Amino acid sequence: MSLAATKNGNALILGLKGRLDQDNCDEFRDALAPHLDSAGRDRLAIVLDLSQLEYVSSAGLRCFMLAVKQAKTYDGRIVVAALQPMVAEIFQISRFDLLLEVFASVSAAVNAVSSLPPDTPTSPA
Repeated sequence: MSLAATKNGNALILGLKGRLDQDNCDEFRDALAPHLDSAGRDRLAIVLDLSQLEYVSSAGLRCFMLAVKQAKTYDGRIVVAALQPMVAEIFQISRFDLLLEVFASVSAAVNAVSSLPPDTPTSPA
């Protein structure tokens, strides 16, 4: 499992790659912690790009739940986007699609969480 970060407007996009299960849940939580802190400090929403996440176990779902709980401590927001079919099915069966907002694409998620309209310059012209 790997985690890559990019910023787009008021969104911090975190791309997960591989599998999220018991074997690497602690690694994921450790990698996510500084991003949760910076998102809270900078008032950014977090978009979890799951387009390259192949599988998530119940332990992985618990990691997502703990991340949402931590984000709520600073009135933050975490959403997920671009779920692979197997991951989407796991979210539906476990009803995690009711805990986290799910978007079909990363761009849809960024547009939904951003306070800036798409393609709006962030500095004055």
